[in-house]
Amino acid sequence: MKKLILCLAFALSLLNISAAVPQGYYNSLDGKADGQLKTAIWQLVHKFTLISSYQDLPKYFQKTDVYPNSKRWWDMYSDIPLYAPSFSGLNREHSFPKSWWGGSTTVSAYVDLNHLYPSEASANMAKSNWPLGVVDRSKKMVFENGITTVGVPMPGQGGGAKSVFEPADEYKGDFARTYFYMATCYQDLTWSYTYMVSQNLYPTLNPWAVNLLMEWHRQDPVSQKEIMRNEEVYKVQSNRNPFIDMPELAEYLWGQKKGQPFTPGSVIVPVGDPILTAPTSGMELEFGQVAEGKTASARLFVQGKNITGSVSNFIYGDDASYFTASTDKIPAELACSEDGYWLTVNYKPTKLGLHTANMLFEWGAGSRVVVLRGECLEAPVLTACTALPATNITADSYTANWTAPAGEVIDYFEVTRTRYIGGEPMVEVLLAEDNYLEITDFGGSDSESYSVQSVRLGSKSPMSNVIFVERSGVTGVGNFEPLTVYGFDGMVRFVCSAPQADCRIYDATGRLVLAIPEIAPNDEAILNPGVYFVTTAVHPQPIKLVVR
Repeated sequence: MKKLILCLAFALSLLNISAAVPQGYYNSLDGKADGQLKTAIWQLVHKFTLISSYQDLPKYFQKTDVYPNSKRWWDMYSDIPLYAPSFSGLNREHSFPKSWWGGSTTVSAYVDLNHLYPSEASANMAKSNWPLGVVDRSKKMVFENGITTVGVPMPGQGGGAKSVFEPADEYKGDFARTYFYMATCYQDLTWSYTYMVSQNLYPTLNPWAVNLLMEWHRQDPVSQKEIMRNEEVYKVQSNRNPFIDMPELAEYLWGQKKGQPFTPGSVIVPVGDPILTAPTSGMELEFGQVAEGKTASARLFVQGKNITGSVSNFIYGDDASYFTASTDKIPAELACSEDGYWLTVNYKPTKLGLHTANMLFEWGAGSRVVVLRGECLEAPVLTACTALPATNITADSYTANWTAPAGEVIDYFEVTRTRYIGGEPMVEVLLAEDNYLEITDFGGSDSESYSVQSVRLGSKSPMSNVIFVERSGVTGVGNFEPLTVYGFDGMVRFVCSAPQADCRIYDATGRLVLAIPEIAPNDEAILNPGVYFVTTAVHPQPIKLVVR
């Protein structure tokens, strides 16, 4: 379907962009070049309204990623016909892999709609965290479904990765402009993977990546799909992808116009009147589904120009009592500052059903309304998942697996991963949408363990059993109670979800040095410096411990 509009799309784009971009939005880019230009873009787009919850992304995708006049999901990873509002069979896909910045859920990129797309699950799994690239079709491909191809990269591509992800031709420009945005909006991040990006503010993209993305950008120009999506994302986040609005901008940063000062042209408009640039006109703040008595929060970005006095807000409507704001008056010096102002909006329902209210912003003679929406459901009761043995174990990776109780509605899973390095446990919590999670940095661990909880409307299930993954394969598969031990100066601390009996601590020779009839969460014991192994009655798999 996209191919049918491509010929018309680029001709329409200039007209649509000029009409859609707010007056003066790109004024700050005028006359800048190279690194200064890129940083000016970063200053413009890196602060935006954060959606209330990762679990609610499908609600936003219904605005950004369905075919016009249809409920079919617009999936750039497969051509399987799937339809909204059901999200079954799809994933919330970070097109710019989250592992590249370390996977932190506190980084705004985690919920940035400018690079999040719905993806069919098997294509998403095959794509993994591989970089973009052209697949060498003379070699065996890892995955191919007619839209997504994963395999060995062509010479000079991949940045050292053994595989690359190649989208269909009609989407290559979409992904290129997405990556231009990400390399700019998040230029200040520290990268855990440097296949396509480097630790610098400019140019950020590696030379081979620049060549590839500029080629795709030129060959697959901006489509009407991208223009429409950019507008919908702007209504949600109050920031835009400049490389869709002004495709020539990429040439000034990485292409044939490097070194030349950039001028937004007809987009730049002298602005002197008081104006609120964020939140945007027509914005709807979705809180999604929330359990009765729970609170969902969103950070609404507020910024203006030439405003005097203050920006006030007032929530009204039949359901207004369920919504509150952190303040009802923002001083003009904060709202009009370079950093803008973050307004926290809460939704705490006490009655089941759909709730809607309006938030009126007023400044001087101007006003704007943001619609607030949420749905209250009964608090769920969740059953523990069952962690299963890891599969596909290699020197660098493995797949963590589990099953969830049949019939329970689940938003996502939290995987508690513990890495053991030199006897020291390192715990992190990872999110997953399916009953598996690809671990791609196993290489730095001596051994690992994982357990799983399901999450629904902010409620969590009891912790699952623990699975241990060793270099030689999987050991200790069983219904062990979660247990972690931490070594400090002359002592050990036990972290467990419930008391555990018959705790035994052995030294490196296998000699029993301490027996404790029962340990409770956060109990401590004194030990001399050394290497030890800890077991309990319900956790017979030895845990290595180092006491300094």
